[in-house]
Amino acid sequence: MSDVYTVSAAPHIKEKVSVSSIMWQVVLALLPALLVSIYFYGTKAFLLTLYGAAAAVITEAIIQKFRGVPVTIKDGSAVVTGILVAFNINAAAPWWIPVVGAVFAIAIGKQIFGGLGFNIFNPALLGRAFLMASWPSIMTSGWVPTRLGSINGLNLGSLPSKIPEVITSATPLGAAKALRDTTQVAANMQDNIMNQLASMDTIQNLFWGNIGGCLGEISAAALLIGAAFLAYKHIIEWRIPVSYIATVFVLTYIFGGINGLFSASLLLPVFHIFAGGLILGAFFMATDMVTSPVTKRGRVIFGIGCGVLTVVIRLVGGYPEGVSYSILFMNMFVPLIDRYTVPKPFGEVKK
Repeated sequence: MSDVYTVSAAPHIKEKVSVSSIMWQVVLALLPALLVSIYFYGTKAFLLTLYGAAAAVITEAIIQKFRGVPVTIKDGSAVVTGILVAFNINAAAPWWIPVVGAVFAIAIGKQIFGGLGFNIFNPALLGRAFLMASWPSIMTSGWVPTRLGSINGLNLGSLPSKIPEVITSATPLGAAKALRDTTQVAANMQDNIMNQLASMDTIQNLFWGNIGGCLGEISAAALLIGAAFLAYKHIIEWRIPVSYIATVFVLTYIFGGINGLFSASLLLPVFHIFAGGLILGAFFMATDMVTSPVTKRGRVIFGIGCGVLTVVIRLVGGYPEGVSYSILFMNMFVPLIDRYTVPKPFGEVKK
């Protein structure tokens, strides 16, 4: 401890926090989302999450043993990575999908860089990206209904009967993407249909969880409970999630309609916030301490960049979802963002 004092300036403030305490509190914050997924999808959701967490812990222990460094599996970081990998797959996935994703996340996303604190990408998102590239059909199809019977969570009862079946795809974002891409609906009807897709009934399903989707993203309410706990414990702060979500809200309101700017209702931006993995990504992945900026201005820039990329991928790209790729892309720019957003020393005067 004396070495710290000789190389750093006073004052010295010490808090009773550690990597282990932070990580296990993150695990605790993820429990509401896990419980909701178990409620809607049964024990399969629990088993897939357990497989992911166990594979992450075992992989980290083996690699650290092989490297001849202390085994740190008790700090909970591998457990968090394994849970988040499982949270990014659907309940119909085979048992080995979260296992392979967690192994890749720990081995390639974390340990190859030297372990916790040295990785430049969020390991869990890197594991998801690997699964998407390797088994896209498993990751994007085979959705199963919840215990209440809903798959897409959309209120389709009032839609015209000739709407193509493609918009009844499993997830709400998939339905919206299919509607934007299809040419089978008259242009003057598409905005009206989009507004009906983003109805209050749909948003309520998105908020509480009775929809098709990945295990950890179906209930915005459960995720927000966990996020509020982390904010209360000062483990995450508001700049990244607020700038991220606000950017998505503004851009989807401006460009989210099909027939020109501002052609959609205000419910459409709310739909985009609660649909897909935006809440999970904004509060639990983009805020990762290792792969996010350390400066206050940098965090706002990081969040805005994630929001812009997410909207571009959702509205223009080939995938209905863009959260994971936007965060991974912005991870690459974190050192650059930190470099150019360093606060000016107090009293400094430019020459």
